[in-house]
Amino acid sequence: MNIYQVIKKPIVTEKSQVLSAKGKYAFAVAREATKEEVARAVEALFKNVAVGEVNVCRIRGKEVHWRQRGKRPLEGRRQDVKKAIVTLSRGKIELFEEKKK
Repeated sequence: MNIYQVIKKPIVTEKSQVLSAKGKYAFAVAREATKEEVARAVEALFKNVAVGEVNVCRIRGKEVHWRQRGKRPLEGRRQDVKKAIVTLSRGKIELFEEKKK
């Protein structure tokens, strides 16, 4: 699998900001991606980093219901997501660092 297909986007939330202070970074990855592929992709995309550990979890999409006035309620389901938390043994990823003034 191509490294640009493995990592879809970074996950930037309050919890991921706390983890980034500890050297852990969260990414949404392809469902077929393995831990080894995620590690290789992170090392290739971000220079001067070494991946120490990769943890992966699959999150099932939630069922959603919404109503529109005067119409039947609609039902659907959000997309499933595979999330990878990458622990770096060396280096930082500047994308997650907050800018200091």
